[in-house]
Amino acid sequence: MNVLPIKQAAAATQPASSPEKSPAISPFPAALRALRSVERLFDRAFGTTHNPWHNLGALSYFFYWIIAATGMYLYIVFDTGVLDAFRSVEAITRQWYFGGVIRSLHRYASDAFVVTMTAHLLREFLHGHFANFRWFSWVSGVPLLWLVIICGINGYWLVWDQLAQFIAVGTAELLDWLPVFGGAMVRNFLTPETISDRFFSLLVFMHIGLPLLLLAGMWIHIQRISRARSKPPRALGWGTMIALLVLSLVEPAISAAPANMMTAPAELSLDWFYLTVYPLLYAWTPGQVWALLGGGTVLLFLVPAVFRRKRAQVAVVDLPNCNGCGRCVSDCPYSAVTMQPRTDGARFAMEAVVNSDLCASCGICAGACPSSTPFRSIGHLVTGIDMPQRSVQALRTELETALRSLDGDKTKVLVFGCDCAAQVSGLAREGVAAVSLLCTGQLPPSFIEFALRNGADGVLLTGCHEGACEFRLGPAWARQRVEGEREPHLRRNNFDMRRVRMSPASVVETHRLSREIDAFREELQHMGTQPETAATEDQETRHG
Repeated sequence: MNVLPIKQAAAATQPASSPEKSPAISPFPAALRALRSVERLFDRAFGTTHNPWHNLGALSYFFYWIIAATGMYLYIVFDTGVLDAFRSVEAITRQWYFGGVIRSLHRYASDAFVVTMTAHLLREFLHGHFANFRWFSWVSGVPLLWLVIICGINGYWLVWDQLAQFIAVGTAELLDWLPVFGGAMVRNFLTPETISDRFFSLLVFMHIGLPLLLLAGMWIHIQRISRARSKPPRALGWGTMIALLVLSLVEPAISAAPANMMTAPAELSLDWFYLTVYPLLYAWTPGQVWALLGGGTVLLFLVPAVFRRKRAQVAVVDLPNCNGCGRCVSDCPYSAVTMQPRTDGARFAMEAVVNSDLCASCGICAGACPSSTPFRSIGHLVTGIDMPQRSVQALRTELETALRSLDGDKTKVLVFGCDCAAQVSGLAREGVAAVSLLCTGQLPPSFIEFALRNGADGVLLTGCHEGACEFRLGPAWARQRVEGEREPHLRRNNFDMRRVRMSPASVVETHRLSREIDAFREELQHMGTQPETAATEDQETRHG
């Protein structure tokens, strides 16, 4: 673990020459814009919280548990024998009111798992979520692709119909091409004389062990993410489950004719989610198919190295201003901040430590720090934890400059935005000033009160939609701080809360956000101007 040294105040208080914005992170910006437009359509249909695109990982876990639960029942009633396997599956299928539904749920949840897994891979790639601190999650996810597909292929073998026969022969041809097998698969396993009950016992053992290995891999995959979502929102989960049940009743999964190794199937209906590679064997050699599979896997592993991006500066701790409260630890989306016993002899028990390998450079920790308040009367504002490229002092200076620009008699609105969402800098006009942050979660709520006490009639806070945040939790933490559900919270009794508006907007929603600002100004105009109030000594945050 690469742990940053603790910076003393003299080093940490040097102001940045200019705000450093996050570089473009998507390898294909045009495709990312198209994806965001699609996600916005889903937002309108499902709402931001229940948008499937914002819950792909959680839905994958959800489908896994459906597969596991239905698979347990199928295992109980399945007979592991050459002749009994097909008969037992057919007996289950004919029980349309229960067994058939369970089998169909197992099949369709497995297909849905591939859909959400593939969409998750595509979305993370287009967002550039594979470099720097995210490399571990990307690399650990690549083997899961193989495990999922192998589990599905293994499941089709167990039915032992003509489709299973086709898959078994194709798989044997692929494996026999590898020197380690040397033709032994077809010779020793896939002849009428060698297929035995023991072979099916082996397949069942694999169909239990491989999904357990997959679950372990999924657990490893999310280890560098704090508060990883492994459950979709309840309404989305129930809606998905109902859709699968309806599909299972309307279009039940059925078997092909029984397998017969003495004849070759003439026509088959493939499950393209799992069996896409097998038709290639009719046009390509096994070596070419392996080249495609192996080359694609290597390319996925190399994505973090091929699409390298500049590493932004990470959070820095300033011990004289850190009281060891642990709020930065609680709010960090990637577990990059931890607490350790005090090293400077101060009377506080703990101090914050930043792991630079895990830090996302989002600034959410600075927004959580109780010393990040503009009301402090010191000349240069230094906080317990801060971002060198966009410090809280620089934000206060930028906010004061923005407030001074709000002159005239028009209703004055201060907009706090996010570098990763709608670009608020282009929305500044007469009566509207804007300040952009690394992430909405970087904003200490006291900055909202500061703006209202120093010339702004209203404050609009915008950024990514919840569930679609570049840094996962920024909008959620910002909302909870404003609503008084999370520390540090906005002191809601000090002003009319109608003067504070939260309006998330992605990069493709700038025009809508502009209209919402105009509507907000009209509402504020009916309320009258906000009186300016000087901050008093008791409004400062103390650490003594």
